[in-house]
Amino acid sequence: MAFALPLWLAVQEELLGHGEADSEAQSSFDDFDDGALFQLFHLTRPCIAFITDAVRIRMKSVALNKPALSLDAAVMVALNFYAHGVSSADVLQRLGLSQANCSEVICTVSAVIAGMADQFISFPLLRDAKTNVAASIQRVCGIPDVLGVLAPAHFKIRASPYEKEAFRSFVNTLGYTSVVSQIICDSDGNILSVEKCCVGSTFEQEIWDSSFKGREMEEELHGSYWVIGGKGYQLSKHVLTPVSVPANDSETRFNEAHAKIHNVMRITLGSMKRRFRCLMQLGFAQECSLDKKANIIKACCVLHNIAKKFSVPPPPVAGKIEPLHPGKQHSRPVTVNPEALQARKELILCYFVPEDA
Repeated sequence: MAFALPLWLAVQEELLGHGEADSEAQSSFDDFDDGALFQLFHLTRPCIAFITDAVRIRMKSVALNKPALSLDAAVMVALNFYAHGVSSADVLQRLGLSQANCSEVICTVSAVIAGMADQFISFPLLRDAKTNVAASIQRVCGIPDVLGVLAPAHFKIRASPYEKEAFRSFVNTLGYTSVVSQIICDSDGNILSVEKCCVGSTFEQEIWDSSFKGREMEEELHGSYWVIGGKGYQLSKHVLTPVSVPANDSETRFNEAHAKIHNVMRITLGSMKRRFRCLMQLGFAQECSLDKKANIIKACCVLHNIAKKFSVPPPPVAGKIEPLHPGKQHSRPVTVNPEALQARKELILCYFVPEDA
């Protein structure tokens, strides 16, 4: 689970107890029927109501100087931008806004929703939570003791080609300009962790080594568990990568299992990008100022988990789901931890030797 049931219920109780006057007030969302709501925001009415109330609680700690919009109107502007990457004419017309007026509203609401990550994005910490997540992953692929699927998530941006050095820093392994965040998900596609917002050329291993979750895992703070990582990561005691050149049927079977669970991340990111099309193109970015992009990415991760809790389906697939990035690897050979190699070998021998071998 992306966040524990007691926390979910506590948040609902807090929201329901926050003033009947708020719930009785006319909402800007009431002007749309359910079909229009999903078309404009890719979310359902109950889900939107929950998000709006959650933002209302957080907004109490945000300084706003006589905002021109009501809070639910500000949330409407942000949710519409996340869903389409631009503000829809219908929303702008109803609220009396122009595209130029929206950026500050989106920035403020994004920072607030990103700040809700401590409630709605959580890595399994308690023993039972770890056991449940690991058991779910093992049911999918047969690999035991795995707490999540790790991957670099690339999001397209625009960068000025006239600033050659900065432009090159954003170019990723697939040849387009992007920013990259480190994401971990579970077998159901819930986001368990999202960190960093780096230029697209950054090595994912460098992101992992400098991330909070990477340091926690490698320092044994989460016990003897793995996360599943692709070829761009180095095999370690806690990052389980595929065998680069399988030498037997057991290693081939392991790689197939690894690919099966790793594909969950591809589906998860594809679902997020369909629901929140702003992630398909985040606009112009500068290397020295990525905080606004980071807030939008984290806000969409928070909303993704909330949408899953409300069982809101993403919009239908249009075209192919974008592949995960192949991983940027160092040109120099990397020394692999022999203990990690032995641990992976033992895992393969225990769980992936064919029965007739």
